[in-house]
Amino acid sequence: MDDFLGTKNLRFEREGSTAWCIIDRPSARNALTPAMYFGIRRAVALVNETPELAALIITGTGDVFAPGGDLGGRQEEGDEPVPPGLGADMLPFTPIRESRAPVIAAVNGICQAGGLLIAMMADVCVASERATFRVPELLRGIPDATYAAALPVYVGMAVARDLLLTARSFDALEAQRIGLISRVVAHEDLHGEARTAVRQVLRTAPMARAHVKRMMNERYGLIDYQTMFASLSVSEEPREGMAAFMEKRLPSWIPPDQARD
Repeated sequence: MDDFLGTKNLRFEREGSTAWCIIDRPSARNALTPAMYFGIRRAVALVNETPELAALIITGTGDVFAPGGDLGGRQEEGDEPVPPGLGADMLPFTPIRESRAPVIAAVNGICQAGGLLIAMMADVCVASERATFRVPELLRGIPDATYAAALPVYVGMAVARDLLLTARSFDALEAQRIGLISRVVAHEDLHGEARTAVRQVLRTAPMARAHVKRMMNERYGLIDYQTMFASLSVSEEPREGMAAFMEKRLPSWIPPDQARD
C-alpha cells in the first residue's frame, strides 16, 4: 500500500514514526466525499500495517477540520472509485476507534457531522480554541446510528438529546466541559500539542493499551446501521433535507410559525 489515499483531497505525510492525514479540499470547505471517507480509513490501515509508523494525526486545513459528508454528492476528478457494496464498511469511524496505532484528532476549525465523529473516535482529540462543533444530521433528515449509540456514552443522555435534537452549534470550551473532547489549546499551538499527545500515548504499553481500548469500546453497544441505511434508501426526509440544504431553503417539515432562518 503506497501513501496515496485514493483522492487528491487527502494528504498522507510522514514525520518520523508519526503520520499525518490532512483533509485538504478548500473548494468545498473540506466536505467529505465517499472517496475521502474511504481514504481516511485507508490512512488508518496504512499506519497499522507499516512497522516504522506508530501513530496517526488527522487534521484539516484553513478554518475547517471537516463538516461531514458532501451533501451535493459531488465527486472529484482523479478520485479512485470506492469498492461497491461496502455500506458502513466504507466509513472510517470504527477503524479509528479500534486502531492499534494511536489516532489523534487535531481539530483546527469547523467540526461537525462525520468530522465530529472522527474527532470523537480518536484516542485523543486536541482542539483549537477557535473550533466549533455541531451534530446536524437531523436537520437533513438523517437518523445517524453512530451518534445515537456513541454520543450518550460521551456526554450523558440529557446532553446527547440536546445536541442531537436541536442540532445547535457549540464552541470548543463547551465541548470540553461536557466531555465530548479532552483538550483545548491555543490555535497556534495545535500541531505541537497534537505531537505531544502522540508522545504521551506512545509511552504506554501497546498490548495493554489495546486491551483497555477494547474494554472501553464495549460501552458503545449496538450501532443500528440497518435502520439508518434503510431510512436513507426509502424515506423522503433525507432527500428533502439535502434538497433544502442545496437550495438554501428551510425543509418542508418545519411548521410555518417556526420557519425563521
